[in-house]
Amino acid sequence: MATAATAATAATAATAATAGPAARVTAAAPGYCPAPPATGPLVHTSPADLRMRRLLRLPLDAPRATEASARSLVERSLLISMVRCLLTYIILPFVAPLLGVGLGVAPLIGIPVGLVAIVANVASIRRFWRADHRYRWHYTALASVIITMLTWLIVVDVIDLLR
Repeated sequence: MATAATAATAATAATAATAGPAARVTAAAPGYCPAPPATGPLVHTSPADLRMRRLLRLPLDAPRATEASARSLVERSLLISMVRCLLTYIILPFVAPLLGVGLGVAPLIGIPVGLVAIVANVASIRRFWRADHRYRWHYTALASVIITMLTWLIVVDVIDLLR
């Protein structure tokens, strides 16, 4: 009985020694179950997933992104959208007149920032899908609402410029 436990411990140690530093810490932990590789191909996808990947122009055999990179890009895109909202609703209507800047400058700033925010949101959606993130549908819905609002703000800014 003691030799079987010793053999299992030796096998685990040998596996951990060849697996790398991160695996050495977790491989000996009871109940260790490695996560699927972030770079492997997708194993199973629903028809809705396939349609969304086709819409986003993401090939199925492309390398997967990591969840950390998806979160990072989402944070950046939401930050850009937040800056756009702060500019539109606080700085330009209230602070700019106090500094003597005219209100006609708002569309000139709002349109480029809105376009950058839309591009960043689309990129973050694509990254979520490339990472096969478990909340990809949730984030797609949220980002779609944000993109719709940004598009509306751009249309309003264009109308203001044309007047």
